[in-house]
Amino acid sequence: MKSLGLVIVDGVGFRNFILSEFLSEADKSFDRVVIYSNIPLDAYAGLIPDSVLLREMDNFPEKRNSWFYRKLKEVAHLKKHDNVFGIRDNHRRGYPKGFSKRKLLVKIAYTLTNMFHSEKDINFFERKQFKTFTNTEYFEKHLKDDEIDILFFTHQRPPYIAPFVVAAQNLKIPTTSFIFSWDNLASKGRMAATFDSYFVWSDLMKDELLHYYPDTQEPDIEVVGTPQFEPYVMEHYERSREDFFKKFEMDPMVKTVCFSCGDISTSPNDEHYISIIADAIEKGKIKEKVNLLVRTSPAEGKERFREIKEKYPFIIWNYPDWELKRTDHAEIWSQRVPNVSDLTDLRSILQFCDLNINMCSTMSLDFILFDKPVINPVLGNGENQLFNDQKYLNYLHYKYVVDSKGTAIVKTEEELINTINNDLMSPESRMEAQKELIELEIGKPLKGTSQRMVNTLLNLVEA
Repeated sequence: MKSLGLVIVDGVGFRNFILSEFLSEADKSFDRVVIYSNIPLDAYAGLIPDSVLLREMDNFPEKRNSWFYRKLKEVAHLKKHDNVFGIRDNHRRGYPKGFSKRKLLVKIAYTLTNMFHSEKDINFFERKQFKTFTNTEYFEKHLKDDEIDILFFTHQRPPYIAPFVVAAQNLKIPTTSFIFSWDNLASKGRMAATFDSYFVWSDLMKDELLHYYPDTQEPDIEVVGTPQFEPYVMEHYERSREDFFKKFEMDPMVKTVCFSCGDISTSPNDEHYISIIADAIEKGKIKEKVNLLVRTSPAEGKERFREIKEKYPFIIWNYPDWELKRTDHAEIWSQRVPNVSDLTDLRSILQFCDLNINMCSTMSLDFILFDKPVINPVLGNGENQLFNDQKYLNYLHYKYVVDSKGTAIVKTEEELINTINNDLMSPESRMEAQKELIELEIGKPLKGTSQRMVNTLLNLVEA
């Protein structure tokens, strides 16, 4: 009898592994599947097979000594790799201003890790962190009761999963983690723990994992693709072109430009870019009539763009249908969970819009998967009054995009408007570069991703 434990920590993991084909494939291949969820169980209603077991995990507050050793581990990792632009940027931004007790401890962590940031030091900090855990028995009891053979984490970074990893290690249960996003290794902090094996999107991500985590062995990394995009090849989320234009009340006889937003912390210039595009439409600078559809960030509500909505009433708005399931959580944003309707909306937007504009987000890949041209406006340069979003061009994960020429990078208002006109007229001008970029970033076909991952998990159990 083979039992799989699946750890869902946030709304994106929910989308990737509950709204894809992963659960149905796992249920067919494993004798028992148990979901250990950090989001409330009502989110799963009607979405999982009856045979799959659900466990809502307690939300333990992090003790101060655990937090401090974790902070040492994370800052040391950033310091060790601060020759990489994205990591250096996050390392510098993390240094606090002010003198509260917590901020003073962070400053102490920065001071200590200026001297102690080797891989040996990082592993030492992790061992010290793990010794502070007092809640591993809680997780061990669940794992014993459910007779878990392998524990699969859908995200490698949330700090609150570390005690669960330690509990599995204590019971000699193998742990596997999916590397959650394309930017997680070359710009983010340390993983929550060291896992026995890893699932990655591509050979590129495999090379990054070996570089940033040198104790990892190559045979312990499996290239499986990502379930993030699998719904785009699932009939369940299909919608007709007629229904798409009816849903959003748009003119089906003209082309549609979609601007997809980031959250305000990383993409605060979005309001400026939307205004440029809307103003150009009003003044006839866009040479053909278009619909303008704006999809906001799932992490935010409607309030951010209220002024723009009032100023440009012709803009069509898509507010992602993600429901905030709880507020009593250390990372409240992680508790926003997508409804099925949102994936249907998103897929139809990708399929039936003619052009996408976004500030260097993963949505570039989403639209390219549907062979749509993508424009990345980065008008902030550190010298003008805009947020310096040109810095993201130097983040390693996006430098691959820049170098591929799979998207149009524009740095002025005039260039943005001209490129919109050119891409509407010649949407296939970057098609070859787009396909090469997808091959680089997503190492396997979308169809069959979940089955591939489940088969690999089975092989790990049987090894």
